[in-house]
Amino acid sequence: MSRNPHRYTRRLEFKPEERRKIEERDHGACIFCEMGYEMEGADWAGLQLDGIMHFIPRSHLGRGIEQNGALGCRWHHNMLDNGNKGKRKEMLGMFEAYLRSIYPDWDREELVYRKYDLPY
Repeated sequence: MSRNPHRYTRRLEFKPEERRKIEERDHGACIFCEMGYEMEGADWAGLQLDGIMHFIPRSHLGRGIEQNGALGCRWHHNMLDNGNKGKRKEMLGMFEAYLRSIYPDWDREELVYRKYDLPY
């Protein structure tokens, strides 16, 4: 496994403790499957859990914290990441509403890594 030379990238990955919190919070299920969102065309393999989806993606310096992630199956994670079927905007709105329902003081600005804003 190669080591990434950028220190900030560690802040973009979900650490084991954050992963555990998200898995518990989401009851081990894809948030979009739980909402019954756009499941036609998916097969059983596609609906198996794929991991944690970032609300603010790593490519936009989205931090690996529980307020920036939720469980997703392969089908919905792929749909969100790749904008399949033109549903990305709608899915992000649902994702944001889900996170806001859990974290009343949720603020998308706090989800983005900024080198000089975080304590070391």
